[in-house]
Amino acid sequence: MMVLPQITKFSQVALDLLFPKWCVGCGKEGYFICPSCRQSLLRIVPPVCPQCGKPQPSGMLCPDCVGQPVAIDGIRSPFQFDGVMRQAIHQLKYRNLRALAKPLAKLLSDYLAINPIPAEWLVPVPLHQKRLRERGYNQSQLLARELSQLTGLPVMDNCLIRQRYSFPQTQTQSVTERRSNVAGAFISSDSQLKDRAVLVIDDVSTTGATLNACAIALKAAGAISVWGLSLATEIKQN
Repeated sequence: MMVLPQITKFSQVALDLLFPKWCVGCGKEGYFICPSCRQSLLRIVPPVCPQCGKPQPSGMLCPDCVGQPVAIDGIRSPFQFDGVMRQAIHQLKYRNLRALAKPLAKLLSDYLAINPIPAEWLVPVPLHQKRLRERGYNQSQLLARELSQLTGLPVMDNCLIRQRYSFPQTQTQSVTERRSNVAGAFISSDSQLKDRAVLVIDDVSTTGATLNACAIALKAAGAISVWGLSLATEIKQN
């Protein structure tokens, strides 16, 4: 008799009764993101800038990336940071709705199935210990762990350390400020990184400064390639 799967099923039913799901977009019961709101998500489709992954009609480097020396091999995001996706990330990141990590990671897994990125390891963008104590969890780590369950790629939680506290990137005003804010913020000395292909997981990418700072540290430790994958990227509105 398959007892454990039945227990798991009943436990999930009990949790759903005690803590019902509500769509972060429209409030519909039974979903964290209902089918209708999922359809409304603003997707990023090619052509994109090969570096930052933002929409770029030419498919070549966008003006923001031209002439900018970077360590990261590229950044990709399935969605624009707007609408329902903005609300979902806000709930995951600031409202302690950790259960959102699972459906959001499924969106990342679906994206990777169609748009594969070289990766042997998943590395979440780490929080500084001060911010981790304040928040109680790292939303990027939650996403990476759920994504690992779906893709089979292992998560390396401790190979990247945020050694310097920095202001939230949302408090900076320019690309230069964002890069300066996270310059030297990360360190890695994990010998297991040598000749490995790493995929860094984050919730949102704006200028790519944080992901690039992670790539600098990971490549200094021997990673052969470092790509960034975030749920969403912020697109400047003209």
